[in-house]
Amino acid sequence: MKWLWALCLLVLATVAIAGDKKDKDQYCDVKVKVLKAATGKPIRNAAVILHAVNSKGKQESGGLNLKTDEEGEATYSGIPYGKLRVQVIVSGLQTYGEDHEIDQPQKEIVVKMEPPQKQYSIYDQPGAPPQTVKH
Repeated sequence: MKWLWALCLLVLATVAIAGDKKDKDQYCDVKVKVLKAATGKPIRNAAVILHAVNSKGKQESGGLNLKTDEEGEATYSGIPYGKLRVQVIVSGLQTYGEDHEIDQPQKEIVVKMEPPQKQYSIYDQPGAPPQTVKH
């Protein structure tokens, strides 16, 4: 009878360890869709940078550099569950950066790119309208 209890405990321990490993080995297919905020049109050849973020909120070394296709989409399979920092860079538009929680098998992140903000200087005359910076 003792061997039956020992066998039951062994089976339960094995199931518990296997369940723990399963959670750590889950991966996601991520799609980042990049659009112009004003028109909703896709942006081609936008730089999409993906970085894992550790439990302290620090960006891990390494990362992935992707480019969007003609539909404004960049995809990557095999992103481990956890926090993911997404940065998008497009010439002439404001840079995007935000952390996203990856906790499901498929995730779509839609990024709407805005024009750059006006820049202000401490050297502007009080009461005068701010000068715009020409590019």
